[in-house]
Parts: sequence; C-alpha cells; structure tokens
Amino acid sequence: MKLAALAAAVSFLAASPVLAALPVGAKAPTFSAPSFLAGKPQEFNLAQALRTGPVVLYFFPAAHTQGCNIEAHLFAQAIDKFRAEGATVVGVTAGNVNQVGSFSAETEHCAGQFPVVADAGAVIARLYDATLALPMPMGSVSNRTSYVIAPNDKVIFVYSNLKPEDHITLTLDAVEKWRSEHAK
Repeated sequence: MKLAALAAAVSFLAASPVLAALPVGAKAPTFSAPSFLAGKPQEFNLAQALRTGPVVLYFFPAAHTQGCNIEAHLFAQAIDKFRAEGATVVGVTAGNVNQVGSFSAETEHCAGQFPVVADAGAVIARLYDATLALPMPMGSVSNRTSYVIAPNDKVIFVYSNLKPEDHITLTLDAVEKWRSEHAK
C-alpha cells in the first residue's frame, strides 16, 4: 500500500521539475553512511571518495520503483564513462532502505557497479535538501536530485527532476567539463 501511494505521488509530481536547494558553488556536506556495493554492506565516506576525483551523488526516491530502476540501470550502463573521467558514482535513497542491498546487486538495477547508501530517516537527503514532501504517513523520501561534487567539496552541478533519463547524461557532461578544465 505504501509503495503504491509513493508511486502515485511521484507520478503526480513528475510533470514538473523540482528545484534543489544546494546551489552550484555551495560546499557539499560531508558524510559517512552505511551502503551496499554488489549486495555487500560497506561504509561510504564522501570525503574519502573525493580524494580520487569528482563524485556524482544522486538521490532517488526508493529502491525497486519504476523510475529508480531505470535511473540505476542507466548509471550502471554508463559507469565506465564516469570512471574514465575519474568520477565516483553513488546513489542515495531514503525509500525502501531495507531493499538497498539487493537493489545494489541486481543486474537489472545497479548491477554491482556503484555503492548505494541506505539513508534511513532521510538524514543525508535533508543535508542536501533533496527530500520530497509527501502528504503521507511514510515520512520523507529522497527527491530525484543529482549533484556533481568537485574534490574541493564544492557543488559544480545540480539537477532535480523526477524523470530519471537526463540525470546520467547531464552529470556525465558536468564531469567531462570539469575534467577538461582541470586536466594536467
């Protein structure tokens, strides 16, 4: 029942883009949180990931829902392009957190290509102002918002839209642009 209500609310809101509160140039809040990579529990640490290059931090409403399945699959398909640019991709969700382990491993979703953070209570989503305010008893869920964060902790790209398809192309474009400006 809760999943059907979430799907209905997301469908209703998908008609128009939603604005993210953290603007380009803002300092990205650092965090360390439980995550899963290929179904195995691990700790994701943003500061540590930024040491190797930019981070694509994408928030999505809930594991195992239609738009989120599409988005995760598209990020998994494009992971080699992100890696070629030195970028780390990580998904974050406050919805269906008890399913994140399997979601991270399943071939039709993340295919074990990048970590997925289980954001119980939407703590990280609130730090990034990436929550959907839904009039339901299920509480806050993550908005579909993608950030690209440079190694200096600055947000260099933000995109919020409940339609999943453009998130991958736009974040990859932002990473490629950053890389071309910072090539040695």
